[in-house]
Amino acid sequence: MFGKERQRQILAYLNKHERATVNQLAILFSVSKETIRNDLNLLAEQGVVERCHGGAIILRRIFHSQPVNNVGISIEKFLNQVNRRKHSMINKKGKLMISKICILGSFNVDIIAKVDRFPKSGESILASNTIIGPGGKGANQAMAASKCPVQVHFVGKVGNDHFGQMAHDHLSSSDIRSFTLYQDEEHKTGSAIIYVSEPAGENKIAIYSGANQYITEAEVASIAGELADAKIFLTQLENNFEATALALNMAHRSGVKTILNPAPYSDRAKECLQYVDYLTPNETEASLMSGVEINDIESAKEAAQIIKSLGAKNIIITMGSQGALIYDGEQFIHIPALKAVSIDTTGAGDAFNGAFAAAIAQGQPLLSAAKFASAFASLAVEREGASNMPEYEAVLSRLAQYERK
Repeated sequence: MFGKERQRQILAYLNKHERATVNQLAILFSVSKETIRNDLNLLAEQGVVERCHGGAIILRRIFHSQPVNNVGISIEKFLNQVNRRKHSMINKKGKLMISKICILGSFNVDIIAKVDRFPKSGESILASNTIIGPGGKGANQAMAASKCPVQVHFVGKVGNDHFGQMAHDHLSSSDIRSFTLYQDEEHKTGSAIIYVSEPAGENKIAIYSGANQYITEAEVASIAGELADAKIFLTQLENNFEATALALNMAHRSGVKTILNPAPYSDRAKECLQYVDYLTPNETEASLMSGVEINDIESAKEAAQIIKSLGAKNIIITMGSQGALIYDGEQFIHIPALKAVSIDTTGAGDAFNGAFAAAIAQGQPLLSAAKFASAFASLAVEREGASNMPEYEAVLSRLAQYERK
């Protein structure tokens, strides 16, 4: 057996059993202890295992062992991903960037039908095209953050179906460093059925939340290690609220900065604002939370003050073509929108939130992080597909536009 093949099999063994001794692995693979030590050292250099006295422990939840996963393919994809990401995770001084983001959120499969007009009741019409692709706010935000020089761990739940396998394959082939993908045996993977009327660009959407709504307290508790290791925890409201609130509470108690994107809006979001360091509603969500109808910057300021009084520490209201408004309890800062050739605005909010989380995790000040996120989102709307996120270098170029304003 060649060394690389043996190392992949060692990783598969550790993924299943979590830890092993050098002696156990030497017997299992019929090689010397010195050979196993060399294998483990190489895997440790890649950041996939941690050496301990007499053996090794897998870094938790690089792969979540469950039926939806093809472990062999997962390991191959993950090791390729680690090697691909190594260069982008090094700063100018040659030091490894270790900022980490943990994201709890939804995964949905988007099924899009492009039509000339919406069908009437009982009518069947022909679509000009159909598209099936990955979606869900949590997965989209994780994709956005993964384009930045940070480590991203995504936590979600899918069904035991082919859409669940799609989720796994999508996450495995992405730049998301690691993920915990729970599987529900009773409920299907979340999905969204979308009709898009091409002439006007209007849409009608029916969402089935499915397994996203059934994350358990025990499953949230099991990601405590991922939360504690993170600088930022980001979540939304597409999972069951009890899981979301518990995760925010755990992150807060661990001293991890938290970001809540209150979408789709639920009034229950007010129940956990004391755990939120950065709240990122759009103007509709901010209007619903504050009771103030937002139609300009002045009304947004009024809404932000009310939301601040409810417990969130910093408010960032995204307002589309009107830019974004920041309120930290002391001052308001308006960030104008950057010009963009809009093709698909579906994932604009997710792009903003993922990029904002990455910038905060890197230690950027609030204003700088919001500007970076705005530049990121302005590029995202120029691409088709909610999960189709821009590259980091392109965002830095777009960001220079703020300096010229």
